[in-house]
Amino acid sequence: MKIDLYQLMDEINTTITNRYWEGFKPVAFAIYNEEKVFLFNHPNYMSKFSTFVVLSWDDRFVGDTLILFEDYPTAIVNFDIIIDFAELFSLLIHELFHGHQHLQGEKRFPDEILGITYPLTRENIELRNRERIALYRAVLSNQAEEIIQFFSIREKRKELIGEYLHYETLVETIEGPAWYVEWKAYCDKSQQSDSNHLQKYGKMLIDQTESCLNIRRSCYSSGMFICLLLDKLSPGWHESFFQSNLSLYEFFSRKIQLENNHYIRVEISKETDEIIEFVNDQREQEFSQFIHKPGYHLLIGGSMKVNTFDPMNMVLSDKKVLHRNFIKLIINNEEYLFQYPVITYFNHNWRNIYQLQIILNQEPISMKECLLIDGVGKIKGEHTKNKDGYFLRLKD
Repeated sequence: MKIDLYQLMDEINTTITNRYWEGFKPVAFAIYNEEKVFLFNHPNYMSKFSTFVVLSWDDRFVGDTLILFEDYPTAIVNFDIIIDFAELFSLLIHELFHGHQHLQGEKRFPDEILGITYPLTRENIELRNRERIALYRAVLSNQAEEIIQFFSIREKRKELIGEYLHYETLVETIEGPAWYVEWKAYCDKSQQSDSNHLQKYGKMLIDQTESCLNIRRSCYSSGMFICLLLDKLSPGWHESFFQSNLSLYEFFSRKIQLENNHYIRVEISKETDEIIEFVNDQREQEFSQFIHKPGYHLLIGGSMKVNTFDPMNMVLSDKKVLHRNFIKLIINNEEYLFQYPVITYFNHNWRNIYQLQIILNQEPISMKECLLIDGVGKIKGEHTKNKDGYFLRLKD
């Protein structure tokens, strides 16, 4: 995709303030590929560069996210696989909104361990799927009955799963508004109608298998649709929401002022059982496929700490976690980035690991008292090689 950098800068700096969210102003942002980083609006560079600065890529720029680049919030998006300007613009708006949240002092963040230990119980999944359909219908139909149904089912789930429902509401609080402004931006820059885009985002809300397979990501769409309900029920809600300490759902509940006096009957459908079985099978298959993947197998043993991770791409099974995308670890008091799938093993706290399993495309190079790992660097320790692969024991 060819990008007009000046158009992008102008669109970001002149169109988003108060257009998608009252008081929303852009922080620094960058688009990058595996070679270059195009950095905009960063205070450390604006005195020298009135437009943007081009930097060489390094491992601080990974994923589509918000980072603190030179101690300033910076939205970053990898443009290598972007299809068109509307997609690039809307993704940047999403991440820039996280920068706005940062500047507002946002503290309502979820405990990510609850996301990977989330219970796939029959009753909860049955109700969760029904709840999401009610939320979808409430936005599209404007019928009070659907709002009541959504509220009543969610309150029932609160009784069932407690802190895990609270986890969902906090993901909705952080990511729902970001998806909401992303949707507005995409509608603004694309050639299709708002209703078409609403149905597109709605598919992510009501796809029952996908929402069970990716619990955290599924909260993005439910949070966005709660934002859309608030637009209808309480226009101008944005500022007071930021001023509150409530989750997005709690804020919504106080606005609608409904009493939880509706009996919810739970009958487990065959589809729910099939979905849970499918999701559990998929998780086990992911671990099996990883372990049997061709390449150079490497086990690293010793005390390591997870420093940075991608919560949307983690799978827990017993005392191990598959990180599908990337992970940054503290090893021997140094930070290492692994930009490919790994499995971490732990005893009590998933962030404190005792073993790391990697499958490499390039054979590691044996050096004195260390292994040189392609794309990662030198890791010190005692290493051995046998028919199963390499083993590196870290020094205490």
